[in-house]
Amino acid sequence: MAEAYCVKDKQKVEVVNPEKITMKNGKPAIQGTCPMCHGKVFKIGG
Repeated sequence: MAEAYCVKDKQKVEVVNPEKITMKNGKPAIQGTCPMCHGKVFKIGG
């Protein structure tokens, strides 16, 4: 699973429902939700 930094919880968390996306500049990223606060988390890079 992917790890991302949650700004609300101020710690690295496992991404729930990770989804590979492409940013506007063409770079890959992973977007999902935080398991603790259910907010969005985002990680640049595949």
